[in-house]
Amino acid sequence: MSHDDGWPADRIDTASAHSARIYDYILGGKDYYPADKEAGDVMAQEWPALPIHMRANRDFMDRAVTYLAREAGIRQFLDIGTGIPTSPNLHEIAQSVAPASRVVYVDNDPIVLTLSQGLLASTTEGMTSYIEADMLDPDTILNAPELRETLDLDQPVALTIIAIVHFLLDEHDATGIVKRLLEPLPSGSYLAMSVGTADFAPEDVARVAREYAARGLPMRLRTRAEAGRFFEGLDLVEPGIVQVHKWRPDGTEGEMIKDEDIAMYGAVARKP
Repeated sequence: MSHDDGWPADRIDTASAHSARIYDYILGGKDYYPADKEAGDVMAQEWPALPIHMRANRDFMDRAVTYLAREAGIRQFLDIGTGIPTSPNLHEIAQSVAPASRVVYVDNDPIVLTLSQGLLASTTEGMTSYIEADMLDPDTILNAPELRETLDLDQPVALTIIAIVHFLLDEHDATGIVKRLLEPLPSGSYLAMSVGTADFAPEDVARVAREYAARGLPMRLRTRAEAGRFFEGLDLVEPGIVQVHKWRPDGTEGEMIKDEDIAMYGAVARKP
């Protein structure tokens, strides 16, 4: 579904599918193009549980942020790989619990930048900002003036990395990048992540991964042990590393989700 409202068309590749726009399409959004719809339809044919899986991941983000704001008392969030705004966005969740919450969003997709007004509608007590940067270059994120103007790095920060590291391959050193992003955050900070896996429906998920790869979006799916490496040196919050639908379910799922319908681990951990 294309738009004619001033997007920087020269920067947006509308002919090729994009992971954030496929996600938006499958979740029922409107900010996608025909290539994204075609890709999403094919992937859902290959694995009909794909929409259930994506919604469960989104719901995990909601519960994790609610936990961080309500139970852990976190008031600052650094969200990497934000994606296309889909309400409720992270700041809306955090600020519904604690209106003074401050959020920095990071993404490298120009379409997200164009739509970022949906990410910047903060409460008057809180603050949100947006950094256009690539997770592969963590120092650019950490040195961005928007981060330093929004967050106080002497106070705990929740680093949220939701449904993104499966697009980082071995040569990208995803665990090293996450550790670098955590490095300047003080004791009492948290990491909340979801990590793609093929542990529960290997054949179905492999077919979806092949469709992504065919569109120039190769994936690196990880086992539970590999997911655990992101949290080394941190104190896992109960129930630890589990499929996203099993992380502190709140009873609002609306249907029984089968394990084989979920291809994502999720966890929250505290930096000692």
